[in-house]
Amino acid sequence: MDMIAADDSASQVSDKIKDLLYAKSAQRVDEYRPAVASGVFNSDNAPTQQEVDAELEAETEVETEVETEVETEEEE
Repeated sequence: MDMIAADDSASQVSDKIKDLLYAKSAQRVDEYRPAVASGVFNSDNAPTQQEVDAELEAETEVETEVETEVETEEEE
């Protein structure tokens, strides 16, 4: 408001407003960063190696079954 009252140029006022908004948003990002990082990289939520291996094994079995069915249909 002081800049508007002092008849500063519109571009200077606009730049100052942008600077203030960027500073405010950066502060909010910094506040949320620990919670987001904890949620994404928290080892409590991460699957164990056994769970990953079991999932890969299940996917491989499904793919093998589909390939077998396709080969059987092609032979007929």
